[in-house]
Amino acid sequence: MPKDEIVNLALRRALFYPAAQIYGSAASGFFDFGPLGETIRRKVIGLWRKQLVEKEGILEIFGAQILPEDVFKASGHLKNFNDPIVQCKKCNSLHRADKLIAAKASGIVPESLATTELDKLIDKHAVKCPKCNGKSFDKVRKFNMMMKVDIGATGKQAAYLRPETCQSIFCDFPRLFKTARQNLPLAIAQAGSSFRNEIAPRNTLLREREIGQMEIEIFFNPDKINEAPDFGEVQNYKLNLMLLGKKPKPISCREAVQKKLVSGKLIAYYLARTQQLYEAYGIPLEKMRFRELDKDERAFYAKETWDFEVETDLGWIELIACNYRTDYDLKGHQEQSRQKMAVKEEGKEFIPHVFELSAGIDRTFYVVLDNSFRKEKRGKGERIYLKLPAKIAPYDAGIYPLVKRDGLAEIAKKIFTQLLDEEFDVFYDEKGSIGRRYSRADEVGVFGGITIDYQTKEDGTVTYRYRDSMKQERVKASDLPSFLRKVKKKA
Repeated sequence: MPKDEIVNLALRRALFYPAAQIYGSAASGFFDFGPLGETIRRKVIGLWRKQLVEKEGILEIFGAQILPEDVFKASGHLKNFNDPIVQCKKCNSLHRADKLIAAKASGIVPESLATTELDKLIDKHAVKCPKCNGKSFDKVRKFNMMMKVDIGATGKQAAYLRPETCQSIFCDFPRLFKTARQNLPLAIAQAGSSFRNEIAPRNTLLREREIGQMEIEIFFNPDKINEAPDFGEVQNYKLNLMLLGKKPKPISCREAVQKKLVSGKLIAYYLARTQQLYEAYGIPLEKMRFRELDKDERAFYAKETWDFEVETDLGWIELIACNYRTDYDLKGHQEQSRQKMAVKEEGKEFIPHVFELSAGIDRTFYVVLDNSFRKEKRGKGERIYLKLPAKIAPYDAGIYPLVKRDGLAEIAKKIFTQLLDEEFDVFYDEKGSIGRRYSRADEVGVFGGITIDYQTKEDGTVTYRYRDSMKQERVKASDLPSFLRKVKKKA
């Protein structure tokens, strides 16, 4: 399904669109979400929170988006958070060197390669500028993607917009470990924005400058990496693992641990919970994989990395970086801040290791749309709808009076209020033909429709219309709460 169709739907229904687009000076890579888009996006985060954060007893924080320069000295971002860029001599456009080469060579090019190696690859593959088709480039150079801000009237207090949400978690760890009164492993989560000065933002939500992230950091004793919570629940569950140089293959968590494909049970456990979350988002198992990264591809702080990817019309898209960060972060902050990050367990003092699940909110949002988009012929026309799972559909149902007169609108408004009181997400719409109202709702993934007609006045029943099949059935208005719960549970 072409990307253009998703973008067209997004713009037509204001799901998402470029920020400040009334101004020609607006920078690319920033997006706003309209009412329906924000509702779906919020539910994407809500399902993550329900499925992972709450079920696993994870602590959730909300950290500051601007942090002092010392934080990023400690984290290594000021030194290492660089992208290789190259400039076309003909049109002066800037490009990610590794991405240009990968597009021509049809393979993965590690961004950590030395600039001289990237220069050689550009020559070897006769790379051309995608903007003007030019063949001549300047030398590749490294560009730091941090966004700097000045604080205070003097402007001398250097700070940065965070490039990832996790640094707040690392800085907060000593306080949270003390106040939570929990033993390791201790998991801390956060959902929010991070900022990266991307060279060439593209593919709408897939490469932004303001990035939505929902992140979990699991702090654990490295000597107990094979002690995972409730491992028995997932030991036979199969992960789609793509080992180095091999095709994806379903491998049970138990086998992954026994064959040392992962560092321990704790890693396998959280990979399983991650894959199960995306099953709940409606992604088929065959379209998911954990791709193992070798040392040249991994982030500078990672000992082991699995990129969780989903197949879309644009190819395989990375949604989550699953990184074993060891004690890199806490050790760095301890050295820079001179505050103790070590904990004591069974008489032994150590700095905890960290396993990270860093998921993209907006990328997940986009992939959910891509996976749920349906277009089918209906007579002389066509029908477009989003087959969203009930848990992330923007509304449980639309409430539609067949006509506004004869008391039908009043009955419909009463049902609308009652369902709101029962904590259903519903909306009221009385404008246009009933067919057009159904069509508008289907297009944005509303889960069902409830029509109040003249028969409602006679016997107290309403028509419930199923979004995917378009089938209809009569339901007693008084039974709607239990009926809707049952329908959502079956979905």
